Amino acid sequence: MSIYPSEEQIRSLLASPEQGPVVMLNLLRFKPDASAPHEGISGQEAYALYAEKMIAFVESKGGRLLWSGRADEQIIGTGAEGYDMFALVEYPSRQAFIEITSDPIVQEIGVHRAAGLESQWLLAATTVNLPHARMVL
Repeated sequence: MSIYPSEEQIRSLLASPEQGPVVMLNLLRFKPDASAPHEGISGQEAYALYAEKMIAFVESKGGRLLWSGRADEQIIGTGAEGYDMFALVEYPSRQAFIEITSDPIVQEIGVHRAAGLESQWLLAATTVNLPHARMVL
């Protein structure tokens, strides 16, 4: 499992014809015990140090945290039991996402993320305007 996108994944994201805001669905799995420089705390605690600073930075650039939480039960399908936390973060655009996440500030605070995160799935999503879309479950 990975915690960073590949160059190919970044190129694909930027090549998307979708314009406007993008919502990133984050599926997070934490290390039981954080690695350096955060020995002695849990992976989730180390990641929280990153998340607090990252949310403030994303908001300063026009993005926003829409929701975060944990799965209590999986009702349909299998596989989500391997994740500890989920988050939805909206960015002004795909380009803004790349600019924000490659900023030196994010690289600096990324030490907390790397210390706490075992793996991550990150999915880019765009709003679909379909009739009756609110009825999809």
